[in-house]
Amino acid sequence: MQKKTFDRIKPFLAVVFLQFGFAGMDVLSKAALNHGMSNYVLVVYRHVVATLVIAPFAVILDKKVRPKMTVPIFTKLIVLSLLEPVIDQNLYFLGMKYTTATFAAALTNVLPAITFLMAWLLRLEKVKLKSIRSQAKVVGTLATVAGAMVITLVKGPVLDLIWTKGKTNHDQQNNGTNIHHSITGAIMITMGCFSWACFVNLQAITLKTYPAELSLTAWICLLGSLEGTIVALVMERGKAAIWAISWDVKLFAALYSGIICSGLTYYIQGVVMQDRGPVFVTAFNPLCMVIVAIMGSFVLAEQLYLGRILGAIIIVAGLYLVVWGKSKDYKSSTSLIDEKTAPDKQIIQAGSTGNKESNHESTEKNSITIDVSG
Repeated sequence: MQKKTFDRIKPFLAVVFLQFGFAGMDVLSKAALNHGMSNYVLVVYRHVVATLVIAPFAVILDKKVRPKMTVPIFTKLIVLSLLEPVIDQNLYFLGMKYTTATFAAALTNVLPAITFLMAWLLRLEKVKLKSIRSQAKVVGTLATVAGAMVITLVKGPVLDLIWTKGKTNHDQQNNGTNIHHSITGAIMITMGCFSWACFVNLQAITLKTYPAELSLTAWICLLGSLEGTIVALVMERGKAAIWAISWDVKLFAALYSGIICSGLTYYIQGVVMQDRGPVFVTAFNPLCMVIVAIMGSFVLAEQLYLGRILGAIIIVAGLYLVVWGKSKDYKSSTSLIDEKTAPDKQIIQAGSTGNKESNHESTEKNSITIDVSG
């Protein structure tokens, strides 16, 4: 009984762990960018670290389950490594430069909505408009979009907290409070979210023909490192100094984001995705926003604005409607599986009962024969 309960909550524990990992990455990455680190270089170092950590495990542990590499699979791997490690992360970090870590984390809450719509179109997600749970997912999706617009366009008064009074950082004064910068950053982050949603859905599709999560992760990180290097050399040409790194927050950000947010994230979400689908994996993003808001105000002295808090509340309400609809879907699908397997179990039980009765009869006959002969 305890094992069944643990198996049910494992996907929830996994995605919550991912959100804590993303929250730490947002704060560390913002600190590294504030110290002059190039976002293109951060992306490259991040995936080099992830490749070095994950590849040995993939070679050893996936030896028996890793399918043969084919041209269609390798093509998907190239697209996957371009969508998330290169396009999404660079756009996300650029958007964060224009805004704040809290703003970036809050706006990524549109990711589940985009993922849901894309999964619906690709028939990875079932939607019946007459069903209450499907209606909840649709309404929740629209609410997340509305909340994201509120966060972007409505600032409102500053919420003065004890630990942020008189400590507003310089970067935020120049960028975070400027509506033009906010809109520019929001567009970049939203485009990154679209790329991330494409990545999640394509990962779910790829796992059907390449069900080796560790090997898939290693390939994505390796190809992402190579593609990211090309992009960095083009975008930062003539700036050899940007590749220098020392024992500071830049190195820590690369190590942390590489191990936790690339290596472990790609692997864990692949495992969870095969059980619960791509929408479930992205549905817990609001937790990351809350963690980043708290950590950002303490570590980076970022101010919280009333408009963004209200927008975040709308997003959270909408997303948990989506989660509720998804949980009902999962319960109904498991009940259908139980109903389908129940008749088979009855037949097996009936067969075993019949065998016991026949064995009992044969035993009685044998005993009678022995008595007569005696």
